Amino acid sequence: MIDPLFFATEGFGLNLNLFETNILNLAVVVFGLYKFLPNFLGAILERRRSSILQDLKDAEERLSEASQALQQAKLDLASAQQKADQIRDDCKLRAEAIRLESEKRTVEEMARIKQGAASDLNLEASRVSAQLRREAAKMAIEKALSDLSGKLDDQAQDKFLRQSIKNIGDI
Repeated sequence: MIDPLFFATEGFGLNLNLFETNILNLAVVVFGLYKFLPNFLGAILERRRSSILQDLKDAEERLSEASQALQQAKLDLASAQQKADQIRDDCKLRAEAIRLESEKRTVEEMARIKQGAASDLNLEASRVSAQLRREAAKMAIEKALSDLSGKLDDQAQDKFLRQSIKNIGDI
């Protein structure tokens, strides 16, 4: 079976019946839009336009402030880097001065220790030398006494001992 709507939709044609096509309704709507829409839509568009312009102005101000803040931050960074370089240079100079002072104290301490050692060595050498002289003198006297005891009489021995004791005391 064939659908009757199929035949009704076949082809192209104009429907000139004003009431069936709703042309009058469309004309009233278009006229109303033409008459009333520009004022209503124009006010909305004008408010939107001013809002967008204000947002753009605020964005430009924030951009300007951000640019100034960025410039100030760059200046602060450069200043901080300069201070850091100055501190680093000062630390290097101080470290070098401390190293030189430490080397100087080490050299002075080594010289003092060497001088003390030389002084101790000289003192010990003079003490040993004096002790050796006393021992040598004592041994010489003992040998001389043993050799002379058979050759001298008692009076000559007594005189010789006193003279030797006196010489030992002068040393």
